Amino acid sequence: MLSVWDGVYTNEQAEHGRSLYREHCEDCHGVALEGDVETAPLTGGVFQTNWNSVPLGKLYQRIRRDMPASKPGSLNPETDAAILAFILKANGFPAGDAELSHNADFLNQIRFDSVKPVKK
Repeated sequence: MLSVWDGVYTNEQAEHGRSLYREHCEDCHGVALEGDVETAPLTGGVFQTNWNSVPLGKLYQRIRRDMPASKPGSLNPETDAAILAFILKANGFPAGDAELSHNADFLNQIRFDSVKPVKK
């Protein structure tokens, strides 16, 4: 199984996701993805603990189904994948050579590991 530490998005995709985040997510989740009293943070220890060991497809589906709060499910799959790539970059996970897919089945084969796994 792949991990978010295996470079599952590109820097270009994450940068595109940054602009999409500003447009669709920043009002609720904050400039620094910090969240507030009513919205969850998208970076840091709480966020990483909440998603640790969960398939990345679950996080993607949460974004697809429930975001943005003002119009849930209104963004296209590529937009959601780009925003997720930005979230991964903001959490310090490395970029790779291929864009993050918007295929939920593929994303379910990538584990969100808050700590880099030791390769055996």
